Amino acid sequence: MLQTVDYDLSWEEYSRRLGVNLQRLRNARGLSQERVAFDAGLSRLQYQRLERGGFKNDSPSNPTAKTLIALAEILGVTVNELLPQPWPDLHAK
Repeated sequence: MLQTVDYDLSWEEYSRRLGVNLQRLRNARGLSQERVAFDAGLSRLQYQRLERGGFKNDSPSNPTAKTLIALAEILGVTVNELLPQPWPDLHAK
């Protein structure tokens, strides 16, 4: 499936949108942050950072492929369903 790209979307905003998706999916399944974090091999703080898109005055979250796959499995979705659409333009500028 061809993904759309938003050339004006920043990585910071994309990270926030990913966090919204994580929180929405987790809540829909009645899971706690602690449960999802443990099952994904993350600390609660690491998972909270993902849901928030990063912490204030810090760089935006940037999960590994392994983390994204684990979270998708735990939340019962595909990685493509987990990732917000459209994608940001990540070409070097």
